[in-house]
Amino acid sequence: MQTKLAHVCIETDDLERTESFYGVLGLERRYEFRNLQDELVGFYLSFPGSATYIEVIKVAQPRTAGIVRHFSIEVDDIAAAHAALRSAGVEAGEPVLEKDLAWMVTCHDPNGIFIEIQQYTADSMQTQGGVCRVDYRP
Repeated sequence: MQTKLAHVCIETDDLERTESFYGVLGLERRYEFRNLQDELVGFYLSFPGSATYIEVIKVAQPRTAGIVRHFSIEVDDIAAAHAALRSAGVEAGEPVLEKDLAWMVTCHDPNGIFIEIQQYTADSMQTQGGVCRVDYRP
């Protein structure tokens, strides 16, 4: 059996602002949801050439419980992604080589979801496997 992540769903009260944010990272609207009154109520955003999506659904009041802690978007040029985010007015941290040997920039989307933007290296744990030692306790 072959499996992969199909999509992550984000709730928002501002579809336009959310689509604009993810557009900075190169995602494009694949298809949309419209209600019986023909109002736009959501859409799927796709990574170019990929069948992994971010589903965005409009809600009157985004939930505060059960939300995604964070998710990561892989890029092939961390400096370009960082520059694009900053140019779009997004508060994004500086690129850092993390313990897993992947470059990472962090930011929040317009809905407050924590996003990691990562560029894997030849030595990244994501490509090589192994044990990543971190200073963390739940």
